[in-house]
Amino acid sequence: MSKLGLLVCGNSGIDYIEHKYDIPVIRSILFIGKEEYTDFIDISAEEFYNKLREDSSLVASTAQASTGVILGQYEEMRDKGYDELLVISISKELSGTYEGCMMAANMIKDCKVTVFNTKSVAYPQAKMALDAAKMIEEGKNLKEILPHLEYIRDNHTFWFSVDTLKYLVKNGRLSGASGFVGALLKIKPLLGLTKEGKLESLEKIRTTSKSTARVIEVFLNEVKGKDIEPFIIHASAQKRVKQIRKKVLEARPDIKEIIDYPITPVVGAHVGPNTVGVGYILKK
Repeated sequence: MSKLGLLVCGNSGIDYIEHKYDIPVIRSILFIGKEEYTDFIDISAEEFYNKLREDSSLVASTAQASTGVILGQYEEMRDKGYDELLVISISKELSGTYEGCMMAANMIKDCKVTVFNTKSVAYPQAKMALDAAKMIEEGKNLKEILPHLEYIRDNHTFWFSVDTLKYLVKNGRLSGASGFVGALLKIKPLLGLTKEGKLESLEKIRTTSKSTARVIEVFLNEVKGKDIEPFIIHASAQKRVKQIRKKVLEARPDIKEIIDYPITPVVGAHVGPNTVGVGYILKK
């Protein structure tokens, strides 16, 4: 009988979620000035955002885990007795991590590797990994797990608001979003992910307060009549998180709680501190 193992990339932010499963994390690298950090191991989300706040001239960059490092993680799993691996990856449109995982999958011997493109990032990706871990614990096989992951992938969405476009522009993540560069860097836009997992700009908004209000409005309009698992993701944006949670719970008293999750530094490097997002996963 096949023994199925599970890995997830650190872009999921799974490190900040308490859970009982042993899920190896494929970690990206963060560069701040001349310093190099392994995501979460060498620097936490709060430490990272504090650095950016203390020195506004800092712009961090990132690098995905090398194919050799990923292959080493696969081989370590194989040597523990796993002959099949499932890798939960960030959207291939947002990072080269997916391609690196695929390349390593083609290099390993005596182990079948399936790399799942979540077409997402942050909590929805972590949710897929945690659900997959639970299903593996229950004895489910890959053919039973993949349809569940596909359901989450195809039935979730989120919107987010950055406090500045500086980080997205400098890291090249808004190359396809016209009208958001130069003098418009002071805009606090509403952003989202396409169904293909690409970043897109939705609306131009002039102030942080209006952008926060708009993200709440869009979310509430979208979830009318839906049974959902809501979530908030943020880059050290506690004040905005509190405001969103309060407004959503007032409008939807049937929603008992909204858990918030930190955006890990290698993702936060592209959006900057005080970024906040709100989204949902449609329940089956």
